Amino acid sequence: MPHASKPSRKSFQHRLDHMVQTLRSDILNGHYRAGDYLPGEKLLADQFLLSNKSIRKGLDQLVSEGLIQKIDRVGSQVLQAGTIETVSLGYNSTIERDIALSTLVDDFQALHPRVRVKCLPLQSTKDYIQSISAYMEHEMIDLFTVNNRDFQRLIEDGEIAALQPQKESEDVYPLTKEAFRSNGALYARPLVFSPLVLVYNRTHFAECGVPEPDGSWTWNDALRHAAALASPGQRHGMYFHLLSDNRWPIFPLQSGVNFLADEEWYERADNEVIASCRMCKTLISNHHVFPNMLSESSDDVNELFREGKVSMILTTYMSLNDFRDTELDYDISPLPFLFEPKSVTVVIGAAMNKRSSGKASAELLLDYLSSPRAQQLIRQRTLSLPATKKVAEAPPIAVQHAFEGAKLPELNIPSRFALFRETLSSSRLHSALHLSDGSFARLKTILKHYWADLMDESGLYLELRALFREEAKKRQQQ
Repeated sequence: MPHASKPSRKSFQHRLDHMVQTLRSDILNGHYRAGDYLPGEKLLADQFLLSNKSIRKGLDQLVSEGLIQKIDRVGSQVLQAGTIETVSLGYNSTIERDIALSTLVDDFQALHPRVRVKCLPLQSTKDYIQSISAYMEHEMIDLFTVNNRDFQRLIEDGEIAALQPQKESEDVYPLTKEAFRSNGALYARPLVFSPLVLVYNRTHFAECGVPEPDGSWTWNDALRHAAALASPGQRHGMYFHLLSDNRWPIFPLQSGVNFLADEEWYERADNEVIASCRMCKTLISNHHVFPNMLSESSDDVNELFREGKVSMILTTYMSLNDFRDTELDYDISPLPFLFEPKSVTVVIGAAMNKRSSGKASAELLLDYLSSPRAQQLIRQRTLSLPATKKVAEAPPIAVQHAFEGAKLPELNIPSRFALFRETLSSSRLHSALHLSDGSFARLKTILKHYWADLMDESGLYLELRALFREEAKKRQQQ
């Protein structure tokens, strides 16, 4: 008769962790009250299929957490019950993908068993800041995630006073702190960031004999190679969701115009900004290269790329997470450029409600999210770039060994993952356009009309000149 197999160490550890988590939860939720005794070691051993020695090890963990005390020859007495504290964290729809939020929350709660995180998904990106403001006003939220564009809206809406100023760290990239600074103070802790990059299907390039892109590519190069990659009825050469606020601004940014210092650029009718917008129109109007598709978001673009229906897209490191579990043969490259190789950069951080009634616990969570431990977890489980420089630039082998014994997912990582290090000098926040949120939206509308042939270049010039003249006057009055 064959012998039963010996239980694995992994199975034993799982049962022990389950016992500790169950007893901890029962204590914190008031099932066991202060002064009560936990079941005896024999009963616990039978319940959780563990040895008495293992039971004692688990009880020692609860002692170290201050939840019970062991009384010799009597038992394990509960010291505190119902002392659980709750921190409310608001986040937008992509944060789980961007930073592996559920993994971070589970790890935080294991480290701080008396604090529970209540995650509040706020799905509407259009009204995200409006929702955050209402939640803060009614003290329904302690922390929330915010990107640099959201932060600008908070400033202009007069909501910055509702945020708790934050301590700065020298360990994060300076650009990520610039994204959340106002009047010299930091109001959000940077978590992840990304420049916009060119993502390409290596199989398509090899099949068509097209050289893989590099930092020397201009938009004319991209257009020419995209035409060679396109196959009528099968795939297009390039695509991106033009109306995304993380896409269309690259064209005015790449004009090379310093919108703050050079206030006379708009006096030149055929200027670099006009030429950059013209280049974009040339690209998107070529339907052999660029599909005539009414995409609703960049998710549509990523889906086309996964399906092999487009060879090149523009996206962020955060969006690369849509490909991390695939077998897609892809890589990344700096954006093509026209006048200057600049790229729009997105930064995501976490901010605290100044009115929070649980500031101590909220601060604890905020410290954790920006800690090296949490940043390592983000790097291990996603393709996002942690804001902490040392973690973002660590070699893969160091990332894998950051947590001993941890089972890591096998991510489909592009071979040129580290190229962001060499392109940091070209990374620009949206604020580099020096436009208020209202003027930013107005610029987008002007460009939409031009790109849709509802306005010619003469009209585009007049509209841009009027817009930036108004901004120049505002700056002079400030």
